[in-house]
Amino acid sequence: MKLLRYIAGDEVRPGMLDADGAIRDLASIVVDIDDYAVSPEGLALIGAIDPSSLPKVSGDVEFASPVGRPSKIVCIGLNYSDHAAEVGMDPPSEPIIFLKSSTALAGPSGPVIKPPHATKLDWEVELCVIMGSMASFVSEDVALDHVAGYAVGNDVSEREFQQERPAGQWTKGKSGDGWAPVGPWLVTKDEVPNPEKLSIWLEVNGKKVQNGSTDKLIFNIKQIVSFVSEYMTLLPGDIIMTGTPPGVGAGMDPQQWLNVGDTMRLGIEGLGEQAQSVVGR
Repeated sequence: MKLLRYIAGDEVRPGMLDADGAIRDLASIVVDIDDYAVSPEGLALIGAIDPSSLPKVSGDVEFASPVGRPSKIVCIGLNYSDHAAEVGMDPPSEPIIFLKSSTALAGPSGPVIKPPHATKLDWEVELCVIMGSMASFVSEDVALDHVAGYAVGNDVSEREFQQERPAGQWTKGKSGDGWAPVGPWLVTKDEVPNPEKLSIWLEVNGKKVQNGSTDKLIFNIKQIVSFVSEYMTLLPGDIIMTGTPPGVGAGMDPQQWLNVGDTMRLGIEGLGEQAQSVVGR
């Protein structure tokens, strides 16, 4: 299934795609695509519905993030072998964990907000894991049992905030408003048999700058879920951003940064595409 949230007037409504790619409204079945909807019970309830029995949504649709109100957005740093080489760093011996603020979460069309004191705004297309059930100290053998599905994400980053200021911190450099666009939809894991073999790409102003594959992940999905669950309890609806392939602005020579008016388009094989513009505050 492909589950989504779309904006209708002043509200965000739950939906799904039917076999023809049309949006069907799910509000008569679930209140939102939230922690219940992505749980095994919620997915079973939605999966039992004939999409053609649901109201079809017509006209142009703006998507919100495909899951609402995650308790946290967990990120894995430096998790592609070719990206580590790009920035001249050794691959980590265990996953690097940091957090993005939940207020960074945005729909797939953004916008991405550049604060007035930001000088090194960067892009990172990433495979997102959406949790479906609570995971605490889970083994790798059962880690994927706790996953609801996958989505496209953009881990927008400000490198000076992250690395160069006197109190530079990864979370501080990752948590600005609109710096976690996710979507357009959540694709349930039964439709993604091998998440570690997907093409992944990003364009800036129409030029492709990232063009990789999730087969270069240093730590795979079950390893990530299991490892993170040793340090914090993962809840249904939580998002894990799993790292980015090479081609980020920080790795270019000369380095390239996002400015107001720039556009990004990005996607992952089988999971859809998203696009954002950078706007000022």
